[in-house]
Amino acid sequence: QVQLVESGGGLVRAGGSLRLSCSCVAPGRTFSTFVMGWFRQAPGKEREFVAAIGWNGGSTLYADSVKGRFTISRDNAKNTVYLQMTSLKPEDTAVYYCAFRPGIWLGDRQKEERFYGGWGQGTQVTVSS
Repeated sequence: QVQLVESGGGLVRAGGSLRLSCSCVAPGRTFSTFVMGWFRQAPGKEREFVAAIGWNGGSTLYADSVKGRFTISRDNAKNTVYLQMTSLKPEDTAVYYCAFRPGIWLGDRQKEERFYGGWGQGTQVTVSS
């Protein structure tokens, strides 16, 4: 069973930066064949898409709200995906989740939760004004 563990969350002031990591343990499976995504859920709101990355990093997709501020990347040798967040805003406050999708890159449909096969437990990011 694939296990995802997020880390790197915390409290930061507006304008600051954080880097989230998501470590993947996938017995019998190959991390480099997974599409990886980041989602977030703010208090009282539904979970929303943040970013996704294809198996070799050649394809990426971002929510409009984070485009130009967040960067998703991956290190297949370390079975890890990252989310570098800069110019953070109070509205970025949320629990951030990583997710995996075994299969091909789906383009814009990578924004849809239903195409992901598993989730981590999340890491809290709080941005103070």
